[in-house]
Order: sequence, then C-alpha cells, then structure tokens
Amino acid sequence: MHHRSSSPPSLLLLLLLISTIVTKDTNAFTSATKISRRLNVGATFKLASVSNINNNNDNDNLTPQELKITLLDRIKTLRSIKDRDGDFDINFGVKGGEINKKSRAPQKVDYYSISTDAGKAADDVIRAAELLSKKYNLTVNEPTLYLGDKVQGQSAPLHGEWKLLFTTAADATFSKNSTRGYATVKNVVDATRGRITNVIDFPYNEEKPPLLKQLNVIISATAMSKNRVELRFRYAKAVLTRFFCFKYQWNLYIPVPSPFITRIIVLLSRLIKFGKGTKKSVPPRAYFDIVYLDDQLRIHRTGEDNLFVQARDTWLEAKPLLA
Repeated sequence: MHHRSSSPPSLLLLLLLISTIVTKDTNAFTSATKISRRLNVGATFKLASVSNINNNNDNDNLTPQELKITLLDRIKTLRSIKDRDGDFDINFGVKGGEINKKSRAPQKVDYYSISTDAGKAADDVIRAAELLSKKYNLTVNEPTLYLGDKVQGQSAPLHGEWKLLFTTAADATFSKNSTRGYATVKNVVDATRGRITNVIDFPYNEEKPPLLKQLNVIISATAMSKNRVELRFRYAKAVLTRFFCFKYQWNLYIPVPSPFITRIIVLLSRLIKFGKGTKKSVPPRAYFDIVYLDDQLRIHRTGEDNLFVQARDTWLEAKPLLA
C-alpha cells in the first residue's frame, strides 16, 4: 500500500494501454457551512463532520457556490487522507485492475481498498456532487448546445479545457504507487469540430525523461440529447521521448477500430468459440450524461456509472487542486 514506484512506464505498458483503448467502447465559504477541518497529516486523524449537509434541512438554503465549495472541501479531505494512507495500485489492462474482464469497460475504483477513512471521504465527495446535481442541474438548460456546430461551437457550454478533480474510473486514475506512475488528466472539448481529447501528462524530468511523456485519446463527440454525449474513439497519440536507444521525441499514432468493426470482431470471436462455454459481451456504447454544468464546474456520469468531477482553471478556489 505504501510502496511508491518512481520508474517510468515501459514500452510494454504503453502497448498494454493501447490495447485497452481498442476494447473500451470528467466565494469563500462561511464558517457556519464549512464541513472540513485543517488536516494534520501524521497526527491523530479525524474525519470532517458531514452531518450539516447530509442530514440538515438547511440544504435548501445553500447556494450553488456554497455547495461547490463544500465539494472542493471534501475533495481536499480525501486527498489529505490519501497522502496519509497511500493510493491505488492500478496498472494497465485487466490484470492491472483498469478494465473489467467480462465487459472490457473501465473498472470502478474502491476507495475503501486504501482505508476506511478514504472510503468514507470518497462517499462524501460523491454525495456532495449528487446533491449539487439534484438541486442545480438546470444551471445550464442545454449542456450539449452547439456541440459539433462549426459556426457557434466556441459558444458551447462544454467547449474548452476541463481538468480532473475526482473520479471513480480506474482508467483515469494514476498514482505513484503504480507501475504506470503518476499523471495528470484533463479533457479538452473542441465543440466546433465535435471532438474531445483526453490528455494524460506524465511528470517530465529533463535528466531522466519517461519513455511515455503524454498520451492523447481523440474521440468524436455527438449530442444525443440535451445532456447526453455519445463517444466514438478515433485514435490515440503517444508522445515518446526515445527511439530505441536514442533520445528523440516523436509521436506514435494508433488507430482505433470503429464500433462497427469492434462488434464484428466480437461476433467472430463468439462464433469461433461457439460451444466452448465461453460468452463474450458486445462492448457497450460509450457515452456520458452531464448532471451538472456551469462555467467553472462540470460533473458527468459515464455509461459504466463512473463519476467525473472536472473544473476549469478560471475557478480560482479550485485552482490549487488542479496543479
């Protein structure tokens, strides 16, 4: 749990990551409403009280900004607990705990596997996100407006860069405890082109650069309703820092089969294994539902029921958590 590996991802791990992409179909608060305390890591630890937001009818009086600050406080609490108790050891593929063996969809992480305190803190984050989405999910009446519009795309509520604050998805979870190492994750929406790019940046050291510096997953995004976005994975771009033994930065492009081709492959696999007692499920359609959106904060759930909490750099209170 506490072992920390600083070794850079190997080429083998990069290839394992690419294989998973093929198979997979987010002002100051008053003292009366704050729910978290300053943490003294290394000393006796006590979880912040959450009763005033979970069990209090005063919830109806909280503004969106107050609930957003509450959400940030809970994320800070969770991160402090992880600093104390450790982090996930998730690596690429099925064996690494990233992908579900049967569905080939991203796994859900279990924060209780870190510690009971971490599990409870993560539950508090999820409750705060759900409360915000239930009370104020119509802050933006049509989150998918202008997505794919070449003329008005830059006015789309989703357009721009969103950085990850919290997630339950294993494929977007990186830590120093794992072989693949720590990384920051952001989501860049180009609404004019109907494109989303998931950007994974690994820490770069000039003296000893990692083999994999950055991974970009390019996705076509289509509005299916006012709050649902369907995704089609197009290709991945890996930014590498070495070519065999030579220090040289270059890009490796990996095409991703279309959903139709993927389903044909799965069908053929099932026909070949017919009668052998094995059953392969067709990869599900990839999509996410936006449950809260304003000009600072975005919360969405994927088809696998994974929660993503993302923010823009312009949200000053969240900026320290986005570094």
